[in-house]
Amino acid sequence: MSNYHEVRHLAESLTPDEQMRLIQELSSLIRQRVTMTPKPKRSILELRGLGKEVWNDIDAQEYVNQERG
Repeated sequence: MSNYHEVRHLAESLTPDEQMRLIQELSSLIRQRVTMTPKPKRSILELRGLGKEVWNDIDAQEYVNQERG
């Protein structure tokens, strides 16, 4: 039996008050882990080249001239 199923089976045998207490304590533990885990920083450079296929076969200077006109 996996740990998850074993723990769930044990939790089912608890009284409703004990189950609520367990939920509160587990929620607290999870919140601590989430806030302690630093989120990876993102870089604008990750967007480099995104959508470049849109500009295939388009002359940049022609496009600029057309937009100015």
